[in-house]
Amino acid sequence: MNAIDKEILRLAVPSIIANVTVPLLGLVDLSLSGHLESAVYIGAIAVASMMFNLIYWNFTFLRMGTTGMTAQYYGSGDRYMQSLTLYRSVGISLAIGVVLLALQDVLCSIALAVLKPGEEVAAAAVSYYRICIYGAPAVMVGMSLKGWFLGMQNSRYPMAVSIIENLLNVCASVIAVYVLGIGFKGIAVGTVVAVYTSCGLSAVLLVRRYGRELMPMSIAKILRSGGISRFFQVNADIFMRSVFLLVVTLAFTSIGARAGNEVLAVNATLMQLFLFYSYFTDGFAFAGEAVSGKYAGRGDASMFGRSTRRLMLWGTGVAVVFTVVYGLGIEPIAWLLSDYGHIRQGVVDNRLWCMVFPLAGVVAFMFDGIYVGLTASRQMLLSTLAGALTFFGVYYIGGDGFSNTRLWIAFNAYLLMRGGVLAVLFPKQIKRLNDITTTE
Repeated sequence: MNAIDKEILRLAVPSIIANVTVPLLGLVDLSLSGHLESAVYIGAIAVASMMFNLIYWNFTFLRMGTTGMTAQYYGSGDRYMQSLTLYRSVGISLAIGVVLLALQDVLCSIALAVLKPGEEVAAAAVSYYRICIYGAPAVMVGMSLKGWFLGMQNSRYPMAVSIIENLLNVCASVIAVYVLGIGFKGIAVGTVVAVYTSCGLSAVLLVRRYGRELMPMSIAKILRSGGISRFFQVNADIFMRSVFLLVVTLAFTSIGARAGNEVLAVNATLMQLFLFYSYFTDGFAFAGEAVSGKYAGRGDASMFGRSTRRLMLWGTGVAVVFTVVYGLGIEPIAWLLSDYGHIRQGVVDNRLWCMVFPLAGVVAFMFDGIYVGLTASRQMLLSTLAGALTFFGVYYIGGDGFSNTRLWIAFNAYLLMRGGVLAVLFPKQIKRLNDITTTE
């Protein structure tokens, strides 16, 4: 194993371990709701998750933009800008969290209007939302801290924080649901307890490990210092990218929801399997953010190119493994996720899509990480816009009336388009980095 592979794995493995706990939490939530007295709660978890995606996904720039810029400043050895990026990101995160709390009722109404779930599902989803929304400030700040740690080539801290958060979430949810007898709302209680604990833990780790390296700055200096325009430009592009990602995800869920609770529950289960796969691939994408950003900041085009090739090989290997596992093991997986026979059968009947989406999405996921490291946010925005247009074009032009098969074809076409656009634009990024290296 060469030095680049070791570097990638040093960053990727902790991220994978951390990421695996996230979909496992989703699977536990789905399983808890699936074993309650009504199948409505399965759909409610899906809708509530989409409600928070509608809110939180728009702010993923707090992690991604912070990672890319911090990694570049790490590569160039600029401690001042490393500190400045952290302060700006955390300050903006905290402000956003407070605003989300103030607008919680408005946001809830908008989310329900977009998703349009059935009356029973909506009532259960809202009860979940009204508890979980109080975790918004901690979620926002946690994104910034995770992004900064990754940019500093440290994936171990996010791993430790994520594991503790999700284990606490599972334990607290189980206790609230079954011991305290809170029922469905207990799942939300566990989430709020966990996010504040993890945010506090991240802050403690930050101070203990980096406290002496961080440079103190006044608020006025943070707002005045150079580079703030770049900070907002990069994050604005990632924000708009998140909007298009969210539009596709919401449309996917909303179209399925209109076909009834059974289709909604089946698609929600399949989407959990997609997320489970994507979090493995994202481990290597996160490594790509850190490694690509470091070499871009250092101006080392040769190492950047070599790391890109190795990242693509690792990502493809993960995709092939998941294609085989889902193809051969979908029946026991479906049994594990639900007590309801018709939902299990629906998952098994859609085995094909579980085998297709790992390969359809791998190029997009890996290039996303590499482009984050380059802070090439405009290109990421363009690829996602093209993907969103592809999704709606394939679904609505492909036929009249609801078709779950056509819906999944559209989703996979959307993944392929995102990856294809980024692949086409990539040679220009290599040329730009080579030009910088030659100039220096």
